[in-house]
Amino acid sequence: MMVDGTAEFRRFMYQTVPNAVRAAARDAMEKGADELVELMRSLAPVKDGFLIASIGWSWGEPPKGSIAIDDLEPTDDPSMRIVIYAGSELAYYARWVEFGTNPHSVQEGADLSRSRRQGGAQHPGTAAHPFFFPAYRALRSRVKSRITRAINKAIRSL
Repeated sequence: MMVDGTAEFRRFMYQTVPNAVRAAARDAMEKGADELVELMRSLAPVKDGFLIASIGWSWGEPPKGSIAIDDLEPTDDPSMRIVIYAGSELAYYARWVEFGTNPHSVQEGADLSRSRRQGGAQHPGTAAHPFFFPAYRALRSRVKSRITRAINKAIRSL
């Protein structure tokens, strides 16, 4: 025989609590993602504007070819996966800006292992101008704390 109120308690614990907690976590994750994107955009170099325009966030998968952070995943629920990214078809060079490039041949079909000896056009490489991961490292703790506080607050308010 079941105790009175058990069904209501179970419904509360398995439906109401997860929905309230999920909603609080999503709000905190969105706020953190907005903050990260804003900082990344402020750190990114401005040449043609495509790189800054390509920095964003989404629920689920990032655009093809972009650099992505998907560490803001507080549960195993794929609907709770937020992805912060940079790069697009127009800003395909986001990785090169973030990490820099080595000297290399720009001659079509050049053997890169022997390009210095072959002569031809050489690119000196580019220095890294990190904007993506420094912003992430700077705000990671703040964002994770915000999510944890929001979850705890949602649980306490039930």
